[in-house]
Amino acid sequence: MKELKPFKHAILASTLCKTYKAFTGKLPILDGADFAVDEGEFIVLSGPSGSGKTTLLNVISGIDKPTSGKVFLYGEDLTNKSEDFLADFRCNNIGYVFQSYNLVSTLTVAENITFPMEWLRKPRETIEDRTKELLDTVGLQNRAEHFPFQLSGGEQQRVAFARALANDPPLVLADEPTGNLDKKTGEKIVQLLQRLKEDERTLVVVTHDASIGNLADKKFHLEQGKLLSGNE
Repeated sequence: MKELKPFKHAILASTLCKTYKAFTGKLPILDGADFAVDEGEFIVLSGPSGSGKTTLLNVISGIDKPTSGKVFLYGEDLTNKSEDFLADFRCNNIGYVFQSYNLVSTLTVAENITFPMEWLRKPRETIEDRTKELLDTVGLQNRAEHFPFQLSGGEQQRVAFARALANDPPLVLADEPTGNLDKKTGEKIVQLLQRLKEDERTLVVVTHDASIGNLADKKFHLEQGKLLSGNE
């Protein structure tokens, strides 16, 4: 993977449309969404359930392909790239924190965190040092050898963050990172997001949490497939 050159826009999405097939016909989810995020910006996305927030994150990351429109990340057009290219690109450049955590149930906490680094075939010593650092960061040093089913929801969310940060990605996407957490655990996630902002990561977070909203440089609202700025 070639080293990315700096671009003003970490993300540039143009007239994104995404339509799914349904029993009643075509179901439009994104309808001409335009979205630009500068490097180092903290963006919050909100909108009602089913409005397409997760779909937008998936299209931005290349997990889903748009029905039409273009997506550029750091100047790289992801729209028609192969799955192998996209998997490698995500592993190098994107940390994705899924709403449902998406931890591998048969791997321990430590193994879930090391997996992205092993994908890139990083040296064993580097992997071990980075894993320890991330376990310290999310406060789960004593859970390294536990499996996901042995953790609370909040602990699984923190493992998901640690895994997302394993390869030190410049872009972090997070889908409702405090949505299912108690207040105390949610505050820990907000503190982690604050540290990532101070580290000048580019962050796009789907949330209705006012504490996270207070960190945002810009807010967008998605409804009926239309993406509006928070002031509209």
